[in-house]
Amino acid sequence: MSAIDLPSPRVAQPQLVALRLIGTASVAVGVFLSGFVIAEPAPYELWLAFLIGTWFILGLKISRSVAPLLALFLTFNVGGMLSITQMHDLAAGNHLGGPIYIAVSTFLALSSIFYAAIIEDSERRLKLIFNTWVVAALITASLGILGYFHAVPGFDIFTLYDRAKGAFQDPNVFGPYLAAPSLYLVHGLLIGDLKKAPIKAACLLVLAFGIFLSFSRAAWALFAFSSAMLIFCMLLKHRSNKFRLRILVMSLTAIILMVVLLVIALQFPQVSDLFSTRLQLVQEYDGGHLGRFERHSLGFSLSMERPFGIGPLVFGQMFEEDEHNTWLKTLTTYGWLGFFCWVSMICWTIYIGFRNLLRERPWQPYLMIAWIVILGHVGIGNVIDTDHWRHLYMLIGIVWGCGALEQKYQRDLSRREAAR
Repeated sequence: MSAIDLPSPRVAQPQLVALRLIGTASVAVGVFLSGFVIAEPAPYELWLAFLIGTWFILGLKISRSVAPLLALFLTFNVGGMLSITQMHDLAAGNHLGGPIYIAVSTFLALSSIFYAAIIEDSERRLKLIFNTWVVAALITASLGILGYFHAVPGFDIFTLYDRAKGAFQDPNVFGPYLAAPSLYLVHGLLIGDLKKAPIKAACLLVLAFGIFLSFSRAAWALFAFSSAMLIFCMLLKHRSNKFRLRILVMSLTAIILMVVLLVIALQFPQVSDLFSTRLQLVQEYDGGHLGRFERHSLGFSLSMERPFGIGPLVFGQMFEEDEHNTWLKTLTTYGWLGFFCWVSMICWTIYIGFRNLLRERPWQPYLMIAWIVILGHVGIGNVIDTDHWRHLYMLIGIVWGCGALEQKYQRDLSRREAAR
């Protein structure tokens, strides 16, 4: 674990190798646990809190490349703390959920910094993170699918409102969680070894079916956008006719398989009925009285009058439903200061990814996948609240970590050129 600064004379080489292996394995455990958030605090929080504390105590460094992300996130959560002061009943103990909510936000911010730092420390951890993510996604997707069809007694706990939710609390989080590992498999199908293609295709079908059975319109849109955007970016990078033909064949095959899967699934009445309902662009709870869109309008108007916000979770108590809009959520829960920091952080993250998107580097595929999925999350954030989505913070950390790797690469390149 090269991030741990131990005095070299006192630590033998075998001990350093063992520390690196333990550190890498501990990260894999953390990523794996991100797919199982049935209750809070989840094992993911407990394990990662221990991991973050241990790594930083032992000397994990935050470089100048990652420091801006730390500053933005800390200031963002300062906005949340100021928002707590606007909660009138806090002293009576009726809103203890508010301080806990900001505590979770602070933890998630630190998790993003942690992922960025360990990736900057070693680019090889990227492959481990994504491979582990695929495994976790396959398990949680399988749980959701089996629960949806009542294939195993007791697996009903992996569904909610006749929608698959896997080992999550909400189908609207479960579906988007599967997007990044799905894109990783798509990327592997497009450029990887054809001998492994059938296995990757089978895994992709499981994840795609899980996304479908979540009946989350946001997840459907995220999956469709991310897949199309990945193919577009890869066509920009690989311009040979042979590669374009491969993309065409693979894409047509994937479309045919998914259509067949959809047709088979729609033979089940419970699937077809819910599918036709969810396919409607505007649901009753979207456009009705005090529906999603009306709440957005009222919430933004209210936020213009409350620069410090109204306090965590207060909006849901006022309107009986949460914000279901990330931008509105930042205004109500973190105030104008938090809103400015969140928008700045998102814009900076998108810039880092765009600037390094097509550079030929070992970490380029991981950067591209994370960047595309973040773009999709920014889009669906207009109709759903992504504030506490653990995987989004992991994706942000991946992009910043890859950006830090690029800056390190450029510095090394400049030193080599100056030494000539």
